[in-house]
Amino acid sequence: MEEEGLTHLGREARGFASPGEAVLERVANPQAGLLYLARFTVPEFTSLCPVTGQPDFARLVIDYAPAGWLIESKSLKLYLASFRNHGAFHEDCTLAIGRRIVETAAPAWLRIGGYWYPRGGIPIDVFWQTGPPPEGLWLPDQGVPVYGGR
Repeated sequence: MEEEGLTHLGREARGFASPGEAVLERVANPQAGLLYLARFTVPEFTSLCPVTGQPDFARLVIDYAPAGWLIESKSLKLYLASFRNHGAFHEDCTLAIGRRIVETAAPAWLRIGGYWYPRGGIPIDVFWQTGPPPEGLWLPDQGVPVYGGR
């Protein structure tokens, strides 16, 4: 979507029933041409277990090097909230989010860390990136320790 077609920013916006219905929007990057990292930290992500229907909880850390577009943050919040009633495995949720951001904004590089709280005593952490980071890009640690009661 182009900037003039934004549907969420500056307007009342209702949530979406599913990630497939959610609209993820982009805006022009005013610093296009500069190599930098932008980070979204989502401390209270929720989805549903596709088998039991019970809630699953995660902390997501999304790092990306924007190119010509930025992800519009209000639309990202609404997109992520659309997973609350969506049944999917941890791996599927994490990768679907990363891939949707890449599809929408075409960043120079992206990595996502999905740090899932345990169900059945086992935490599942899921990591994905689009390839090696661009040379010269500063990559801070994602700041989430291995599970120990996070």
